[in-house]
This record gives sequence, C-alpha cells and structure tokens, in this order.
Amino acid sequence: MPTTAPARQRKKSSSARRDDEAPIIPILARKVREVEAKAQKNKLGPTNRIKFQVIAFLVREERARVKADEALGATPRAELLKRLDGVATILAKTAARDTSLIQLLEVDQATSPVARRMRRDWLLDAGVELAPEELVIDDAKPAVAEPIVPAVAAERAVRPPQVDARIESNPFLAPDPTRCVPVAHPRRRLDSWELMGPLYKAFAQGAGGGAATMPLPEVPEFDRLSPRGLEIMRHQSRFIEAVRDGHRRFLLADEPGLGKTAQSVLAASVADAYPLLVVVPNVVKMNWAREVERWTPQRRASVIMGDGKDVDAFADVFIVNYEILDRHLGWLAEVGLRGMVVDEAHFIKNLSSQRSQNVLALAQRVRETTPNGDPLLLALTGTPLINDVEDFDAIWRFLGWADGTKPGPELMERLDATGYTPADKAFYPAARQSVIDMGIVRRRKKDVARDLPDKLIADMPVQLDDEFGRSIAQAERELAKRLVTRYRRIIEARGDRGLGAHEIDEDIVHLVASGELEESRAVGAEGDNVFSMVRRIGQGKAQLAADYAAQLQRSVGKVVFFAKHIDVMDQAERQFREAGITAVSIRGEQSAAARQKAIDAFNEDPHVGIAVCSLTAAGVGVNLQEASNVVLAELSWTAAEQTQAIDRVHRIGQDEPVTAWRIIAAQTIDQRIADLIDRKEGLAARALDGDQTTDEEIESVQLGALKSLLRDALGG
Repeated sequence: MPTTAPARQRKKSSSARRDDEAPIIPILARKVREVEAKAQKNKLGPTNRIKFQVIAFLVREERARVKADEALGATPRAELLKRLDGVATILAKTAARDTSLIQLLEVDQATSPVARRMRRDWLLDAGVELAPEELVIDDAKPAVAEPIVPAVAAERAVRPPQVDARIESNPFLAPDPTRCVPVAHPRRRLDSWELMGPLYKAFAQGAGGGAATMPLPEVPEFDRLSPRGLEIMRHQSRFIEAVRDGHRRFLLADEPGLGKTAQSVLAASVADAYPLLVVVPNVVKMNWAREVERWTPQRRASVIMGDGKDVDAFADVFIVNYEILDRHLGWLAEVGLRGMVVDEAHFIKNLSSQRSQNVLALAQRVRETTPNGDPLLLALTGTPLINDVEDFDAIWRFLGWADGTKPGPELMERLDATGYTPADKAFYPAARQSVIDMGIVRRRKKDVARDLPDKLIADMPVQLDDEFGRSIAQAERELAKRLVTRYRRIIEARGDRGLGAHEIDEDIVHLVASGELEESRAVGAEGDNVFSMVRRIGQGKAQLAADYAAQLQRSVGKVVFFAKHIDVMDQAERQFREAGITAVSIRGEQSAAARQKAIDAFNEDPHVGIAVCSLTAAGVGVNLQEASNVVLAELSWTAAEQTQAIDRVHRIGQDEPVTAWRIIAAQTIDQRIADLIDRKEGLAARALDGDQTTDEEIESVQLGALKSLLRDALGG
C-alpha cells in the first residue's frame, strides 16, 4: 500500500540550520552513533539493521553529491568529505564487530519500503526538497509463490511412505486459489508512520507498566477438559477458556514449570486444530509425545525421527525437532495442518537462520491453507527476549501480527483505534496494550503459587537415538540375555516343579539378579554391567541435559545442575561456556574454602547462572536457594540422595515453588531406576507414618532394576 509523507514538509532541525551546505551529515552522524551503541551491547535488531543500511546508502549518495557540486570550494568540499569519511569509518567498525552487517553495505540493500521511508523521513528532517515520486512509498509486493522447501534443503527432503495415502484420503485438501488473492485494506490514519520502532520502544520502556498478559476469562465452574485422574490448574484453565472463546494466536510466555505443554495440548483439543504440528528442541520431543497421550488419550502423536520412515501419517499430532524440520517441510505443507506450536520459540529469533526461515515459511502456509485463515498458532517460550526487544520480531511474524516492516491488518486496526500517533506520549502504553491483547500471556511462578505444589518432580524423557545411544541399547539387550541364560540354566538344573509355561519363579529371579549385582560391585564401572551401563547412559544424556538447563537458565535465571559422574559435569560445563553462561562447580575434591566461594558466587553474583553440582558432594550441607529450578542430569541410586539434592533449593527461605527436572533416557534401564526411586520415596513416607514394610520393599534400586529387566526379558 503506498504511503505518502505529510504534505507540509517538516521544519528543519537545529542541526540542519547549523550546516546548510550538507544538512544531512549531522543527522547521519547522530544515527550512526545510535547504531554503534546498539552493536556494542549486542542489541542490533531488525530496525537498527535497516538504519545501518540507510546510513550507508545516504553516505554514498551524499558523497556523490558533494563531489559533483561545482559551487563548493575545494576547502569546504574536503571538509564535508572528511566528515562523511568519519561516518563511514564508524560503519566499518560496527560491521567488523558484527560481520553479518557487511552484506548490508552493498549498493542495492536499502530498497525495501521501510528503508525507503526511513531515507525519506531523514531527508525531510534535513530540509531537503524531494521530488513528488520520492514522497510516495509503495509497499506492494509481487504475488510470487515461493517454494516451501528451500533449495539448500531440497536434496535432504524426505517423504514418509504413508503421506500420500493420508492426502488422498482427505477430500478437503484441494488448493483454494482464492486464498492467494491479496485482501485490500482501507487506508488508515497511521499508514504513513513507521510503527515497528515505536512498538519495540513501547515494550523496551515497559510503557504503561503492568503484567504482559491479555485479559483472560474466569475459571469455569466445572473442569470440562481433564481426563479422569488429572486436573488442570486455575491459570491453565483460564488460558484454555480464551481458546474456547475463539482466540487462536498466542505468545504463551509462562515461566517453566507452569504447564505450557499441557495448556497447548488441551488448546489444540478445544480448537480442534488437527492435524497439529509441534516444533521443539530435541531434548523435549519425547516429553511432548507423553503429554499428548496423557492429556488427550483419544489422540495419536507421531514423533518424527531422521528420515521419517516410521512416521504415522494418520496421526493427529506430529512432533519434530528444529534440526530435522527442513527434511520434512514438503510433506508437512501438504497434509492440511490446522495448528502449529513452536516450543522454545526464542530459537527462531535469528531471522537469517535457516531454522527460523523454515518455521516462518511453514506457518505462512498453514495460515494460507486453514479454512477462514485462522489456525491455532502458539509460540511457547519462558524467554521471548534474549538480547533485545526486537527479538519479538520473529515471533510476531510467526503469529501473523507483523511482517517485520509493519504491523499486520488486525494489529494496525487496534493501533489505529487508539487515536494516537508515535508523536503522542500516550501512544506507547496504548500500543503496548494493543499488542498484548493480540494474545500475549505471561505468568510467573510466584503469581500462581497457590496453584502449584511447593515441590514438583517433572520427568523429561529423552531419546538417545545416536550411535552412542544405540550401543547402550545393545549393551542392555546383552545384559538381559545374560540374566535370562542364568535363569534358565537354574530352572533346567532344578527340574520341573510345576511352573506353568508363562510363570516366573520370583525366588530364582531374585537369586540371578543378586548374583549379577555382586559381580557388578566387584568390578565397579568396568565391564558390561548395571553400573557401567548407568554411567554410559549419563554420558549419553549429558548434552541433552545441559541444553535443557541452558534453556531454563535463560527463562528463569539461576538453575542448579546435578550429576553423578565427573565426565558428565565436565561436558555440561563446556557446553555452558560455549553458550555464554557463567557457571560455578561444586565437587568433592574441592577444599572447603573453594566450595564456599562457589556457593557464595552462585547465591550473590547475578552474572552466575548455573551451579554444576556433584550429587554426592553437594547433596548435603549446601544452600542454593537463590534458584527454584533443579536439573537432575543423572539419577541417584537412592530416593534419599535425590531428595537431599532437591532440598538444596527447597528449604526454609525459599519463596517460590521448586521444580526438579529429571532427564530420563526413554526405553532404557534409566526409566526403571526412576520408577523404583519414586516407589522408594513413597515407601519412606509410609515408614515415617508408621506403616510396616516387607523385606522385598527395602531392596536396593540396583537389585530392583536388574529384577525388572529380567522379568521383562522373560515376558513377565
């Protein structure tokens, strides 16, 4: 849509009056300093990148004008060129700091509508007379259908076998050519204004104050959603009611531990947004599948792995991690998605990354192909802003609230209804609220503390599907085979004592598992036994656990990371350093003074984000209550040890509910150990309440895990 500058040209600024020979130079000098300051703070968002482009464009334009101006004397010309060189030098230094800016120095870079508007406004501020055609900026873009699969990913693209069958079975997936016809919108009062910068400024200044949460409906009298045995919490119910009322696009920015996954799963059910695509970090892929089954047991989820050969194309929910999304873009764009969830949505903040472009292209396709153009779109992140308020840009694009250069039609209508322009001080709180009302929901733990238990243990199942993970699975199969061989040898030696064909002799199960455990203790972590297997599982989980801890840290601040083995702690600390997160280490070999120094740094230094702790060395006598989130990268052998670790933060003085995130390797002995620890915790509570227990109930976790493995191998 064309935008025209106000008919009355703006009054010359004081800087322009002081420099009539080149009134644009003082403006360029001021603007380049603004960009330089942002670059020094690593806060160069989209608006400042465009500003960088326009400065470079105008420096070249002004240099050519000065050189061609025959009315200028040699001395004034040299002075003006020197000043332009000063601006260019700052541009070069800024580009050296952020090399992604170098490509923006090219001659044809400042040609977007927003860049041309910025150039026009600066020249008008300088009092430059512009031709009529330069006053009108045309935003219209040619309607070119771009392929959903980028060229760089075309060779890697895959197509699961069942996809064509699903598409052919659905008569409602025929393309609708009317969806491609652009809708004409009436001219609005704010069409001639540059609005993205003021919108970011409204959030950067916290204009208007107050929590960034749209008005939500009250909790209904009856819970109409939860499956039997489950109950959603009050804050979750209010969000779901907003979906029931027809709202379809949200930035759900609740803090971790407040159940964003469950809210999203139930929102899809209420909106009937199936098929639903969920794009997630690899570490939470299995957890999403579990939550779909838990909260909507009538729906089928399919986790997309690698080449997708095992994908259930008739599933209701597809779950894919960012790293392999490019391989599946083609068929996902064809199956008629009616909803899309982007978990940890700050992962797409870098608009130049292929990951971000994949997500945004697919979201655009979902909006175009959903009936009425109103799919369920959810951006989930406890940390929508990492470096700068302009990190909102990619999320707003995903939700269709803006396109990076201007607000979308719905947001523009809300802004227009305020009656203000960016020249009015009242515009900023009104603009901030307009965006919030589009669908921002942000709750903190302390805001909804009455909904939460004071301590929650949340399991995060992960899939060890690399070569190392496959070797662990093979080792577990070999261990089970060895146990079965010993069991059957004893059965054969003893002779038949009336056991049925599928009966298991628990006495022999106990005998075989006890013998294996004694042998394992004798050799420790050497050889192929339960201890070495658990250590290898810890090594396999280390990267995923560290990734999750880093995500938590960016969302909620301080996090305590527990591991049993030194090599797991070492790997985690390396990853935190590479991620730019300052961590302290609390280990057994430290002196008392070194340990206390690390504890004090974690509790008192705001720049220290994570404490990496040994389960045995830091499990007792340590106060880390500055955090309310704990990551258990490896499981303990005892319930008491796990409890002691969590109680480093769950103690007197803690004013927030505590969440412990257990990273569990799915479909391995790790899951058995977690289940046994939970049973032991229940046992401890019963014992303290005076209940009697049997000898079987007080066996070690190692013995219980071996017995469980043997029973499963025997088919029991």
